[in-house]
Amino acid sequence: MSLRYDLHSHSTRSDGLLSPADVVRRAASRGVDVLALTDHDETSGLAEATEAAREAGIALVPGCELSVSWQDITIHVVALGVAPGDAAFAAGLGSIREGRSARARRIGESLAAAGIPDAYEGAMRFVTSERLVSRTHFARFLIDAGHAREMKDVFRRYLSPGKPGHVDHRWATLQQAIGWIHGAGGVAVLAHPGRYKVAGERGMRQLLAGFRDAGGDAIEVLSSSHSPAQAVRFATLARVHGFSVSAGSDFHGPGEGSLDLGDLPPLPAGVEPVWARW
Repeated sequence: MSLRYDLHSHSTRSDGLLSPADVVRRAASRGVDVLALTDHDETSGLAEATEAAREAGIALVPGCELSVSWQDITIHVVALGVAPGDAAFAAGLGSIREGRSARARRIGESLAAAGIPDAYEGAMRFVTSERLVSRTHFARFLIDAGHAREMKDVFRRYLSPGKPGHVDHRWATLQQAIGWIHGAGGVAVLAHPGRYKVAGERGMRQLLAGFRDAGGDAIEVLSSSHSPAQAVRFATLARVHGFSVSAGSDFHGPGEGSLDLGDLPPLPAGVEPVWARW
């Protein structure tokens, strides 16, 4: 019997709705055999998740989702199988979190200029870890305040490039992020490539080539951000560029996102899963 993997999930240690232990217990109850907790730029939930996984009888992969700047866009790189105590890795995540705090202030100012006052204070009411604030916290505030009805709508109207709540920010470079991940013994996975606003097929091939040249190991093929057709497309691109593939629901909480833990379909045929490396 093949194992069921979900290698992308979030807890209250970043912008998820459930504690690390509750994410693990939900995954186990929904048939996941191997789970990665990949909080944004944060590993503080891994100890709690590891203990819960031991009690629930599932395997936990220590992970993290790093914020990265490539050309003029923000991309995310999932680290899998890292040693969270690695000094360079921990310092790198700390530097990214500092940038998040500064960005949050500027998002609040940008929304205030667009006629939405006190957005920073509103977002902070949804923050569940004093170490990290994200756009998702602003999105929850905007929905709660009646400015949008759901996550996709609020990001499209307020938080994407060119919209009132978007601010430019420079994160870690691809080379820095992948260097930190490899230095901590991990595998670097390009998260949900279908979400990035690149210039068509040519732009996507440039992104994948840049990720490969920086040392990237795998791309996320199955994701709540991808349609079945996109999953097939990215499986093909993985083969072309020599990547392994990964699968992750990008779970943030019940009712947020199109996939819950345990909902991922099988991988497309003809690809090497990233877990084959383990």
